Amino acid sequence: MAEHGLLFDAVLYLGAAVVFVPIARKLGLGSVLGYLCAGCVIGPFGFHFVRDVQSILHFAELGVVLMLFVIGLELDPKRLWTMRRDVFQGGAMQLFACGAGLTGLALALGIPWRGAMVSGLALALSSTAIAVQTMKERNLMNTPLGHTTFAILLFQDIAAIPLIGLVPLLSQGAEHSTESGWVGAAKVLSAIVIVVFIGRFLTRPALRVVAKTDLRELFTAFALLLVVGIALLMSLAGVSMALGAFLAGVLLASSEYRHALENDIEPFRGLLMGLFFIAVGMSIDFGLFARQPGLVLLVIGAFLAVKAVALAVLSKSLSVSPAQRWLFAALIGQGGEFAFVVFGVAREARLLPGEWDGIFTLAVALSMAATPIMLLGYDYVSARRESQRAKTYDEITDHDAPVIIAGFGRFGQIVGRLLFAARIKVTVLDHDPDQVEFLRRFGFRVFYGDATRLDLLQAAGAGTARLLINAIDDVDASVQLTDLVREHFPKLHMVARARNVTHYFELRARGVEVVERETFESALHAARGALVKLGIAPYEAREQADRFRQHNVRTLEAMLPNYRDETSRLSVAHAGRVELEDQFERDRVEMDRIGAAVGWHEDLDSASKERS
Repeated sequence: MAEHGLLFDAVLYLGAAVVFVPIARKLGLGSVLGYLCAGCVIGPFGFHFVRDVQSILHFAELGVVLMLFVIGLELDPKRLWTMRRDVFQGGAMQLFACGAGLTGLALALGIPWRGAMVSGLALALSSTAIAVQTMKERNLMNTPLGHTTFAILLFQDIAAIPLIGLVPLLSQGAEHSTESGWVGAAKVLSAIVIVVFIGRFLTRPALRVVAKTDLRELFTAFALLLVVGIALLMSLAGVSMALGAFLAGVLLASSEYRHALENDIEPFRGLLMGLFFIAVGMSIDFGLFARQPGLVLLVIGAFLAVKAVALAVLSKSLSVSPAQRWLFAALIGQGGEFAFVVFGVAREARLLPGEWDGIFTLAVALSMAATPIMLLGYDYVSARRESQRAKTYDEITDHDAPVIIAGFGRFGQIVGRLLFAARIKVTVLDHDPDQVEFLRRFGFRVFYGDATRLDLLQAAGAGTARLLINAIDDVDASVQLTDLVREHFPKLHMVARARNVTHYFELRARGVEVVERETFESALHAARGALVKLGIAPYEAREQADRFRQHNVRTLEAMLPNYRDETSRLSVAHAGRVELEDQFERDRVEMDRIGAAVGWHEDLDSASKERS
């Protein structure tokens, strides 16, 4: 019977997701709202298919845990240290500014000061899951706005720990809570030390042993065991499971197993994140809403308004551009996952009178559902505002430029400046408004917009242009643009930038003939300089570099037919390395023979002695 129940639940959740998420995406509402709607329909206040929402919500929190582990894998400790100002200064400013405003709102609603302070700080937290998912869908993760937003979310995840611990200390019956507070702090510190020790000293040797078994499913099982085990440890210590997983990810960010861990966990992360949003949708208490609709709507409206205004005002101090301050407010203006935990603890501590814990929980859930709608509102207002600006900024009136450059960061600017100097007309597209304004002051014809949009490409003259230079920094967006051009503008030639070898393969597999790896040529030039400094003649160093370039391209082209097969790629790479060593050995023998005949070695020895 239990097995039948498990299978039924699996079919129910997957079926609801398959039905509602594509509809929401098709309507432009985003996947998150689709999951939330699915939860509302199948939950206790919909068709009553699921009644025990809390158990599902606790299990689905693993999706948030896995998400933060994957984010941690992408942040090595050095990069995290460089973010410390944005994390701690920007995050603290956001938490206390929003917390102060929302505490004032709670006091105005007649809640005692202890409950008002906890409620204000809890509502100041934002949803990491929704914000990160939305930024990925909008290609914002690698923009200045994305960096600032992520830094604030990271601080909130850290701040959730003392906030949860603060609730029992503020409760009326916490006369003897000082000792338990010290014990709790010691448990938290011990748990963090254990996680650091495991991630630093035990995980890599264990991963090495598992990898030697050459069993992919065992490696996947160990990856899940690692994340779930750390989450359990942190949970037992009363610490945020997500923060523990994030810390473990950071400690493994410089590991050689980082990409394998990320690839193995990604499918589980996506499924559990979807289940988390479905569980949030099921937890929306429409019964409470039906009993007190006016009060609930007042709380939600005031909560969103106070937080949005505080974020918009604060955005200037957080280096968010004026054009994006309301987008910033919409991204993190909702309540967060940890607010459910805080209000649950507040309910047990009887810190909030009446039904306020339920009302605030409902407000958080509905604010999550409102986020995609707020973003749609921002898009609509932004589009209207942009349409009223000068035509030279918004509308691409002349479509006769033979070249379109998509992405005008460091890579695109170098290409563009060379073409401009050669008096070649170019249309430039970039989705960073700050970058657009900055470059326009220097006289560049740059237009704001997302180059992966078909209508923008058509407006830019992709139907008549001769060449598109794909210089987009984000790998997924770059591949998406390539697919779009191949489908709608098959005669348009492309020159593309590749971030890495995998990106190179993805572009070449789509028929892009000219693909330049952004660091390859500079690294090759540096290697040439190193050879010259080591005493090799400049001409010979250039020849060796050219031969290496040719051999490297041949090896990549040999891998291309089976580039998704890791075993085949490793075999070709190994054979290519042996071939390159043999070729260089033959070249050395030939150069020694020629050098002995014409006296090069004597000249080199004399030059070396003169330098010394």
